[in-house]
Amino acid sequence: MRNLTNLDQIRGEMLETLRQVEAEDPANTSLILLSHALNRPKAWILAHGEYALSTEENHTLQNYLKQFLQGVPLPYILGHWSFYGREFTLTPDVLIPRPETELLVELALDHIKQMENPKVIDVGTGSGAIAVSLAAESPAARVFAVDISLPALTIAKLNAHKLGQPRINFVQADLLAPFQGLFDLIAANLPYIPSRTLEQLPALQSEPRLALDGGEDGLNLINTLLEQARTRLSAKGVIMLEIESTLGEESLFATQQAFPEAERRLIPDLTGRDRIVEIRRR
Repeated sequence: MRNLTNLDQIRGEMLETLRQVEAEDPANTSLILLSHALNRPKAWILAHGEYALSTEENHTLQNYLKQFLQGVPLPYILGHWSFYGREFTLTPDVLIPRPETELLVELALDHIKQMENPKVIDVGTGSGAIAVSLAAESPAARVFAVDISLPALTIAKLNAHKLGQPRINFVQADLLAPFQGLFDLIAANLPYIPSRTLEQLPALQSEPRLALDGGEDGLNLINTLLEQARTRLSAKGVIMLEIESTLGEESLFATQQAFPEAERRLIPDLTGRDRIVEIRRR
């Protein structure tokens, strides 16, 4: 990008560059990068087109744009992302929270509201987005969050503290392995992309493979969790699993093997794709 200093000029050139690389929503992306570089709201950027950037601001902006053009996702450049109405700190050690995961939180909260002082666990917590959201929206729940990645747990703990949820119990472990008691609700957004499919998704290469790779069929960790959950789910407990949209029937079959006596259903996301598997013990 040429060394322009006028906001309108800079934004115009950014738009052209982003369009050439076929970036999604270049107008909004340019605003987000400018807002972050100048530490100003997007509305301010739009209203001050004649503002002259300092040399330092211009350098910062060009650095952010360079990262984006090299494939670094916006949330990692910004260091935060919004999920369920809250801003979560992010690093490349954790998965970027997706809008479809908000559906899992909404459905889980519907169940939690019908439980008395429930014991809840978020398996594979990553940034802590699910655990923090559930704890914030259901003060009576006793919430646990588990992840095998210590760097991920560090970010999750930071988010819990920042967002006023210090009572969440964080545990470094492989799924439910160390737990002996019963949980009333088990929520999990585990790695579910088949290994062969992941190799064909360059847009995901910046995110931690540990949080994406679901093994040969995308169900490796889900199957392990279901087997562990058989002895760790309360009598009328609920399991909420986010799944790969093409694996709906396979996921439902896996739940039938582990919980033949339970009610099971597939729930679509807003695009109509299979996204959540719900298991309810009767």
